[in-house]
Amino acid sequence: MSGRESGERANGAQRAERLLRWYPKTWRSRYGEEFTELLISDIGERPRSWWRTADVIRGGIVARLADAGLCGCAPGAAPQARASQARASLASLACCAAVFLGFGGAMWSQLTIGWQWSEPDTAGVAVATFVTSGAMLAFAVLAVLAALPVTWSVASRLARGRPPGLLGPSVLFLAGLAIVVAGGRHFGNGWPGTGGHPWARQGLVPGGVAAFSWASTLSVSSYWAHPGALAGFPVAELAWMALSPLAMAGLTGGALALVRRTELPPRALDFEIRLGTAACAAMAVFLGGCCAWLVDGGPGPRNLFHAGAIDAACAVVMTIAFVAARQAVRTARLAAARAR
Repeated sequence: MSGRESGERANGAQRAERLLRWYPKTWRSRYGEEFTELLISDIGERPRSWWRTADVIRGGIVARLADAGLCGCAPGAAPQARASQARASLASLACCAAVFLGFGGAMWSQLTIGWQWSEPDTAGVAVATFVTSGAMLAFAVLAVLAALPVTWSVASRLARGRPPGLLGPSVLFLAGLAIVVAGGRHFGNGWPGTGGHPWARQGLVPGGVAAFSWASTLSVSSYWAHPGALAGFPVAELAWMALSPLAMAGLTGGALALVRRTELPPRALDFEIRLGTAACAAMAVFLGGCCAWLVDGGPGPRNLFHAGAIDAACAVVMTIAFVAARQAVRTARLAAARAR
């Protein structure tokens, strides 16, 4: 091989390596070497091809969606691979639910603060408060039920001294949970709903629950776009606004890793998928309540129920999370059915 040919091959190998990064690590470890050789050969024949680049990008995105459990596995895949993809789909569902609740909790907190101080003056706000509060209760019940099989399986493996791949995510999950609970309880003492004026249905949501939700979602705020106003916040509160998303990310990341690495029995897997379907229904109900507020709600007494641009942005993010969650449930159901 001449020096020129050697240089062209080295250049082709570098370009192939960059294109290969569009694919997830698991795919690269299995097919990467063979695919790289095909790319190098094609680059040698067609040095410039936008069609090849677009095709690799498309394939990489599809592979990443499949790795995340948002696309169906191949019909000929082994039952173990299908069960693994069902778990990946459930992990993606949990991620979507975490995103949905992070932004939804911020909107719900606004409603509960206003509700604590005054009766709403529009039907949209009243409907939104009742509907979202009921959906939040459903989310809490579903979260507990979904955690039981995974917690039992992880605890059993840890007790038997077989924790490969489980110890790290467990520590990350518990650390994130501890920070969220401690911070939520501490900063919840400054809840703006404290001292609200009594009225007939003021106690719809327990104050402690509403305060914790408000404190946990302080980071979802339009104040980030107003540095001057943000600078007036206490330093501890600013630190919590910056730290709480990281704690939430750690909690969620640990939970996702545990779900993906825990081999649940078929019945437990089916149970989790049914809970996922119920969670999607709760998301739809919650989102409907939020839309009722955005469409028919008014500022209310003393501007307590004003819906701003941050709320519209939250609704958009929640809609995207809901659509992805539904896709994850459908993929999990299909993969689990084929694994039997």
